[in-house]
Amino acid sequence: MSESAGQALPVVVIGAGPIGLAAAANLINRGLEPLVVEAGPTAGTGVRQWGHIRLFSPWSQLIDPEAEKLLAPTGWTAPDPDGYPTGAEWVSHYLQPLADVLGDHVRYGARVTGVARQGRDLVVDAGRESEPFTVHVATGAGVDRIAARAVIDVSGTWDSPNPLGADGLPAARESLHARRITYRVPDLADPTIRARYAGKHVAVAGTGASAKTVLVALAQLAEDDPETTVTWLVRRPSTSNAFGGGENDQLAARGALGERAHAAVESSRVRTLTGFRTQGVAEGPDGKLRLESFDGQTVEGVNEIVAVTGFRPDLSMLTEVRLDLDPILQAPRQLAPLIDPNVHSCGTVYPHGARELAQPEPGFYMAGMKSYGRATSFLAMTGFEQVRSIAAEIDGDHDAAAHVELTLPETGVCGGSGVESIGRRMREPKPFEIYELGVLLHGTKADLAVGDLLVPGHASNFEEGRTANNVYVTATLDAATWGAELAVGDGRGRIYIVEPLGTVEDDPNVTDKKFPGNPTRSYRTRRPVKIVGELQNWTGHSPEQLKTMREGLEDLKRQGRAVIFD
Repeated sequence: MSESAGQALPVVVIGAGPIGLAAAANLINRGLEPLVVEAGPTAGTGVRQWGHIRLFSPWSQLIDPEAEKLLAPTGWTAPDPDGYPTGAEWVSHYLQPLADVLGDHVRYGARVTGVARQGRDLVVDAGRESEPFTVHVATGAGVDRIAARAVIDVSGTWDSPNPLGADGLPAARESLHARRITYRVPDLADPTIRARYAGKHVAVAGTGASAKTVLVALAQLAEDDPETTVTWLVRRPSTSNAFGGGENDQLAARGALGERAHAAVESSRVRTLTGFRTQGVAEGPDGKLRLESFDGQTVEGVNEIVAVTGFRPDLSMLTEVRLDLDPILQAPRQLAPLIDPNVHSCGTVYPHGARELAQPEPGFYMAGMKSYGRATSFLAMTGFEQVRSIAAEIDGDHDAAAHVELTLPETGVCGGSGVESIGRRMREPKPFEIYELGVLLHGTKADLAVGDLLVPGHASNFEEGRTANNVYVTATLDAATWGAELAVGDGRGRIYIVEPLGTVEDDPNVTDKKFPGNPTRSYRTRRPVKIVGELQNWTGHSPEQLKTMREGLEDLKRQGRAVIFD
């Protein structure tokens, strides 16, 4: 296929949600031809299903700038930027008007069943960069095949909720009792749905924003109908970080939700069970359900279950597309370290765009909620910047694609906020044990202050006379402790809490050489790393451990094997 012929083909955008429509707007404003294919009958089909929920982002963060340019000439009036819409209001005041402006660029009732390279299955190398995509679309009239120059998958994760089972698979007999389990936030303003839960014993599983919304609603229901009881099932050993940053959250509505949820849980209307990882559901002789945890805990007399344990991407339509996804999050590999909930709790996602979202299949991109895989806390602002960068890259404007800017409101629960652990007895470092969810550490002998930046290009921490091209960070206290103890210099070892200001990647010195899969949670970056706190009372390794480690490193030097890939 000639280059001109390929450029005449549309860019297929999978999904007419907020980010899919924004992608179309960005493409149109660049003179490109988008075709949005939407499985549902209208724009924002998924959003409509949670239309009763009020967003904690204001209107100012929910309208894509390029989409606004298309809407402005139509007489459309932007909502109050400081207002907080419900999902239904987001659809009626913005998404549907935008879809109407896009007109024939959006096709409804068109479910994508597969994406492939024309005439090439997954294993064929030849022609992958020159041939167009074929997008297989099921409609009421049969299956269409659409040729596309590029594909942006923004189909989201709404249709793929995680199960109740704590091991990522349905709990024993979960499917048998599916009619009494919901995986979404119920609309208790609907009289029929309200009657389903009023006066009942309801078990709620999950700790995210959806779970907090459910707890607040059910606590209010219990106040109105005292026969209603609520049991909150928390997989973690505590609820210490479950309620967010409260008044410190830069999204005020998100912080307020956490505070309301906390108040609900502290009331007598909600009973909390921590460490409860559901492994089975059983029905008793009275017809009520019994939930069983892997550790032997049980909850008896349950009438209804609300399992809001997150979502995951459906990758079944992409079996013929060459993907490079993180094995843990199922997100694009370059994006995963930026959003890993085991590493980031602040809500901060560093600027990223086409480069991080591209796949080995030329011209194929994931964006929107689907790009987050199993991670949470996706905000519309993130998606708008993603598709702006992708549209620029498809248009050949590589400078614009690379220049990404994204500043998200922080949650206020960063473990690295200020000086940490003063007066607190620190636990001993254990290999592979994450120090604290959302916290990254850096061990050194340098005397630094909060706000200082670690930047590449300075003397290596571990090899005299050598310049480091990367800054190294870790999520485990053990690795940071080794860094502080083994760093060159005469000062005392220090462990700082840090926030990278750009993309991080797995440290190949650990993952490639010794620990495949990166269980040490060791990373490196060529961007600055900011000092946001310091661990004051950390416990070092024993003298015997230090002696063994130093002898091992000296032995590697003698063998000429002490090579650092930097």
